[in-house]
Amino acid sequence: MSQNRDAPAYQEYAATILAQLPFRTMTLQDRGLLYTMRLECWVNVRLPHNPNDLAKVLGLPVAEVVGSLPVMPFFEVVGLHYQPRAENYRTHLEDRKNKQSHGGNVVPAITNGKRNRPAKAVDDGVSSTPSSTSRLPVEVGASPQ
Repeated sequence: MSQNRDAPAYQEYAATILAQLPFRTMTLQDRGLLYTMRLECWVNVRLPHNPNDLAKVLGLPVAEVVGSLPVMPFFEVVGLHYQPRAENYRTHLEDRKNKQSHGGNVVPAITNGKRNRPAKAVDDGVSSTPSSTSRLPVEVGASPQ
């Protein structure tokens, strides 16, 4: 992420998908189409809404795509199909990247600001650094033991 690349993967919990009734009632072919479309959405963000174009993009016969309509509840159509969960995760990753970048710029500025402070103009007699020859005061007239 620090090299200005897109995230290579998205995180998903199996229980989240398996708990959804539409997924559980799908055929194996529908589940395969669903995951193929989800992967396409992650890489290309959106898929065409037209079944003919969608079939071309996925490399599948139009009849298979049209026959697998149970996958559609997992997508939203705004001109094109896209998956809200993947988009939310992509936004989360972008926000985190921006916060890390901002934090990476703030901390050095604070550190450098402390380093470049001018010396105190008034000497109050108290040193913040210990002297290498500091000794305890000796009472006058006291005998060493």
